[in-house]
Amino acid sequence: MSAQIFVPGDSAALSVGADAVAAALSREARNRGVDVAIVRTGSRGLFWLEPLVEVETAAGRKGYGSVSIEDVRSLFECGFLSGGAHPKSLGALEDIPYLKRQQRLVFTRCGLTDPLSLDDYRRQGGLMGLEAALRLGPNATVDEVLASGLRGRGGAGFPTGIKWRTVAAAASDRKYVVCNADEGDSGTFADRMLMEGDPFLLIEGMAIAGVSVGATMGYVYIRSEYPHAFATFSRAIDRARSAGLLGQRVLGSSHAFDLEARLGAGAYICGEETSLLESLEGKRGEVRAKPPLPAISGLFGKPTVINNVLSLASVPWILGHGASAYAEYGVGRSRGSQPFQLAGNIRHGGLVELAFGATLRELVEGFGGGTWSGRPIRAVQVGGPLGAYFPESLLDTPLDYESMAAAKGMLGHGGIVVFDDRVDMAHQARFAFAFCAKESCGKCTPCRIGSTRGAETVGKIIAGLDREKNVELLRDLCEVMTDGSLCALGSLTALPVLSALDHFSEDFARAPARAAAE
Repeated sequence: MSAQIFVPGDSAALSVGADAVAAALSREARNRGVDVAIVRTGSRGLFWLEPLVEVETAAGRKGYGSVSIEDVRSLFECGFLSGGAHPKSLGALEDIPYLKRQQRLVFTRCGLTDPLSLDDYRRQGGLMGLEAALRLGPNATVDEVLASGLRGRGGAGFPTGIKWRTVAAAASDRKYVVCNADEGDSGTFADRMLMEGDPFLLIEGMAIAGVSVGATMGYVYIRSEYPHAFATFSRAIDRARSAGLLGQRVLGSSHAFDLEARLGAGAYICGEETSLLESLEGKRGEVRAKPPLPAISGLFGKPTVINNVLSLASVPWILGHGASAYAEYGVGRSRGSQPFQLAGNIRHGGLVELAFGATLRELVEGFGGGTWSGRPIRAVQVGGPLGAYFPESLLDTPLDYESMAAAKGMLGHGGIVVFDDRVDMAHQARFAFAFCAKESCGKCTPCRIGSTRGAETVGKIIAGLDREKNVELLRDLCEVMTDGSLCALGSLTALPVLSALDHFSEDFARAPARAAAE
């Protein structure tokens, strides 16, 4: 029997040479006359250890990382196929504190299995949720999702079960399920990791949504910058259809549901659900006025469930284990788990899935190990480029929807970007406006014009021109954008700007020469 070697095929691992390592392992085994099977997996989410190589031994899987092609010969010489000691030895990855302290519900399989093997997926508990949904029936399935407390993981935190119930109750000859995989927030990669590492989970979640609300067609709108995710997910759809997971009779039932992957238009605004629907229809990605809501009149004017990747990928666990089991995780009205993504100036960047309620400090210091530079943490941005900046004094804020809102921030997609004490927060505030100006669809005046005027005003403050007057103007402008913008791009731009003003006011009062010098 061949020795099994697991090497990630995830984009993060590929970017640091995983393909070259896999080829070198295969070549070295062939030269030594050793029979090996190299399985390309997703990533475990320990990015500082990529490329991460694992081997199946009599004592279980053993890991080695980060492995370069220069390490390959010495790995064979030390007997790594049977778990031999090596400078890159990690032992059983499950014993590494970074993984051991996590509560993985959604990412339990990611990095363990061949992402395109349905047999592997079934062996690791896949399809339990869809089978349970088919037994329960549509109404009971929607009730189960509602009872779980699952809320949208894309940022707004709207209860998923209410969306589903609205679509299920709508009378229409056609309904749709749309997955928002246009993951554009800075420091986020959970959607990509899941589509590359466990794509059948998302397919299963969408199939559950389809049979529950009476939709027969689904679309996954994947960010254009994710070619590997798009290719992997497209292949997974083909295999799922061939195996009867999709098509006219889902798993042999009377329910029909099929799926198609669509590549995005390369615009941040298409992460907003109505702009995404416009783009799916072949139009320019522009925000729609609400009402009507997509649940009533969505894709092609039909009732549409539109959820984020992580929302839909949570559903199979809920149906497979029960709503009450899922609701045991988390705090208050924030139930279940959230995959947090650590990025920026961080020592141990990667994915950490925890129940809601862990603090920001636990994430950036306990898991992330502080800054990569070794300098003090000055600011942490949570929730993407439109999220608030938290100073060190607020790192004990719990990561749940209500606590983040109370701290004048948002959880968003769970992206966490760390900055050390060299960051200039006035420049970060200007970047927020410049980002909004570049990515605005242009439909509403507060966003289109306000973002440009905002960048100019912060520039004047940095230059030392009428500081007090311009700070007051900046706060007024933030209020107008928050209250008057059609969508979250314009209305949330105030979050990073105001948090920078409130928590890092000294950066807006620096002498121009000092600001320019830095």
